[in-house]
Amino acid sequence: MSVGTTLILGAGMSELSVSPWKRHGQDRLYVNLPDGTAVAWVDCRTGKVTVEKEQYRRAALDALRPHLARKAVPLLSTKPPSPGHPQGSASNFRSTAEQRPTLPALTSADDLELNRPGAALLALIAAKGPTPMQRGWARLLRRSSDWDAWFAGLTGERRVGRELKRLSSFGWRVLHGIPLPNAVDIDHLLIGPGGVFSINTKHHNGKPVWVGDDMVKVNHGPPQPYPASSRAEARRVQRVLERFCGFAVTVVPTLVFVGVTDLVKATSQLAVRAYREREVSALGPLTGVLTPDQVEVVYAVARHRRAWLGA
Repeated sequence: MSVGTTLILGAGMSELSVSPWKRHGQDRLYVNLPDGTAVAWVDCRTGKVTVEKEQYRRAALDALRPHLARKAVPLLSTKPPSPGHPQGSASNFRSTAEQRPTLPALTSADDLELNRPGAALLALIAAKGPTPMQRGWARLLRRSSDWDAWFAGLTGERRVGRELKRLSSFGWRVLHGIPLPNAVDIDHLLIGPGGVFSINTKHHNGKPVWVGDDMVKVNHGPPQPYPASSRAEARRVQRVLERFCGFAVTVVPTLVFVGVTDLVKATSQLAVRAYREREVSALGPLTGVLTPDQVEVVYAVARHRRAWLGA
């Protein structure tokens, strides 16, 4: 099978494609679903495989093997199957589960389920923002200020929050404004049968956006490190959730752009999901990553403010 061709899988007739990726001195092959979702990737120099979607483990390894055979690179699968997966068992994670820390009983003060979209920005505006009179004068005089970005961000988070709420009918749970140390926060955390998505909202009204591997350009302007920051945020979320859940939790870094006129993604951009606000509805039907019980365990941890103190 040549690079860029597809592998037909079983009765489900799902298709996986294998695509090369070379950036920053790295040489990788990605195995992707038709929608561009990466299910696994391999370092062509070492043969080390990272599996992102356990249900595709066997098919992904089969798809990669002929490519690496031609390069004389051994195939080394390094990530164990997740609990409940037919290729593994709960014993793989038993020692982790036995040693994992516990959280105190949830109180209303620590319950992040009560947060509204834009909770962190609302608190910032209340503490340091303009008075209604100051805002009125600024609008009347058409003066820009540092406050503009706050209110634009708040509008964006509210709009994305409304879109995410629609996914509840598919069994998804959503949290907003999760506080992390050093005065930063996670805009939205989506948890459901299709996995966990750490969502960062960007409001760029009336402007085109281009998304690359590590940076974004808004209206052809200077590069912004949105994808790199999103990946770092997802890693922090994964560490917290796995610490308290006791099983493997894959967290997908996600950027949602509000009000943009165009959203172009580089063909090599596979590690971070990027959507317009109305496109997040595509996440609704995703399944096969977390069981209903696992969704509730992850949600119970994520909604507890104290879980994030050491993030």
